[in-house]
Amino acid sequence: MLTLGCARNEVDSEELAGRLTDGGWNLVDADSGAADVIVVNTCGFVESAKKDSVDTLLAAHDVAETSGAKVVAVGCMAQRYGSELAESLPEADAVLGFDHYPNLGERLDDVVAGRTVASHQPTDRRTLLPISPVQRPAAAEQVAVPGHGWGPRVLRTRLDDSPVASLKIASGCDRRCSFCAIPSFRGSFVSRHPDEIVAEAAWLAQHGARELFLVSENSTSYGKDLPREVGGPDALDKLLPRLAAVDGVLRVRVSYLQPAETRPGLVRTIATTDGVADYFDLSFQHSSERVLRRMRRFGSTDSFLELTKQIRALAPEAGIRTNVIVGFPGETDADLDELRRFLTGARLDAVGVFGYSDEDGTEAETLDGKLDPEVITERVAEIGGLVEELTSQRAEDRIGQEVAVLVETVDGGELAGRAAHQAPEVDGECVIVDGDGLAVGDMVRAKVEASEGVDLVVRPLEVLR
Repeated sequence: MLTLGCARNEVDSEELAGRLTDGGWNLVDADSGAADVIVVNTCGFVESAKKDSVDTLLAAHDVAETSGAKVVAVGCMAQRYGSELAESLPEADAVLGFDHYPNLGERLDDVVAGRTVASHQPTDRRTLLPISPVQRPAAAEQVAVPGHGWGPRVLRTRLDDSPVASLKIASGCDRRCSFCAIPSFRGSFVSRHPDEIVAEAAWLAQHGARELFLVSENSTSYGKDLPREVGGPDALDKLLPRLAAVDGVLRVRVSYLQPAETRPGLVRTIATTDGVADYFDLSFQHSSERVLRRMRRFGSTDSFLELTKQIRALAPEAGIRTNVIVGFPGETDADLDELRRFLTGARLDAVGVFGYSDEDGTEAETLDGKLDPEVITERVAEIGGLVEELTSQRAEDRIGQEVAVLVETVDGGELAGRAAHQAPEVDGECVIVDGDGLAVGDMVRAKVEASEGVDLVVRPLEVLR
């Protein structure tokens, strides 16, 4: 099984692996040559991700020509394009959507036996559930939603031995950002029941997870569609302490918070709850009011700066990260100045800078005021350079401080891990010096001695847990 894309896709792959092993299939190493089927969990978010997915499918086909294996595409790109992808990419023996997931083992049986499996027929998944969130729980039982509806069992197989594991708390999104196609193929927002999430957290801890990375398309909406006794606007506030109390879990981290939905109570819970990383992954995207409105989003430079101020009033060393899009249709020099003002004032720990590109079927694809690609490239380079300077300064500010580091890799004499302000893969890491005796999964109190870009060099003081 090969996985592309985000942490949500990684969770989906582990669910599929669990369903397949439960159905009698065995996972083998991708390079072993022993596979009957190569399953590629694709990403369909942006053009570069789609290209990576196609390249991986073609590479899998090359391997399959030698070994005789079949190639099956699943995941977001398969869900989004379905039969269209199958027609343009005959190298894939089957293109299966989310509706195939509950019976994936049987469909792979068909593929191996040479029986034709009809390709997924795409539909707008927002139409599959009621518009009203509170009416969705019952209806969701009739719709295949990855990561939902397992019941008391945990149908999941870990695909690595990392001490960090992603844990899905919800799927889909009700927002209508003009540049984003995700809701159309991931569907409307659906929360998982908190008891189900806690049970999976305990299972992950039993299988080596020490940090839980909570993922969804929009974590700040969690609970809005659940019954009142377990849901409501403070459902995530209540869930976080329960997860932090799970035996074996050392740290819980929340991803993807919408700034417009980030309430003071949630800020306080994340900033002050023992065992919850004081880490805020806030999807700002831009800070110019004019650009944000064209994006169908809310906020402004001043309101976003006020939010960061609230966070640091409770947790001065809290980690704050975001992504921004530059070159959005109609973006002016004045809009870019607003973004510079925000980035300079916010003192963020990590920022992803992306140039705008049209996405199939989105409102932004039809907007006027499109910028030349050369202009977008220049703006990405300019804002990227500013971000690199600012985030490096923020890392330098941490020199002399103490941080709690989860040890994630021990390679010979080289050790590395992450502090509370560093999420997996995107926010840098801590290089640990003089860490003899430490093991993967240890949480250590360490002193920051130097910085290299957003990375920190730390010296351990004691093992905490």
